[in-house]
Amino acid sequence: MPINQHVPDRGPEENTAMTETSAAVLIQAWWRGTLLRRSLLHAALNAWIIQSWWRKILVKVREKRRRAALELYAQKAWATVKLQSWFRMWRIRQRYCRLLNAVRIIQVYWRWHSCHTRGFIQGDYEIKENHLNIQLEISLGAQACKVQQCITLPIKE
Repeated sequence: MPINQHVPDRGPEENTAMTETSAAVLIQAWWRGTLLRRSLLHAALNAWIIQSWWRKILVKVREKRRRAALELYAQKAWATVKLQSWFRMWRIRQRYCRLLNAVRIIQVYWRWHSCHTRGFIQGDYEIKENHLNIQLEISLGAQACKVQQCITLPIKE
């Protein structure tokens, strides 16, 4: 009730007393409102501080997850590149081995051909006591040559 309000049924003493009571109630209400607003402000500031802290934690967690996802992607990409590299190396090695085998076959046939067209050497040897007997037959196309030789070996007794 406002201070200047007049109550018609009561006397002047009661009006003054009622006015003082109303003023006290009004001051108390104001003070309680101030305390309530102060506690609400304090609670709002605390909530704001907690929310700010939580947002900061969420940013760190998101950054950590992003970094982990990026590292996982990089690791998978590296593994893929490594696997492709190994596969390509395997294919090249397989091709190289096939070519090497073909080269060896060609060399064998070429050596056989050149040996038959140019000639060949055939022979045997025998070791008796301290002598080495060698018999060689060298064929060069239509010509043939036989060599027999006995070589003394230096054997210490």
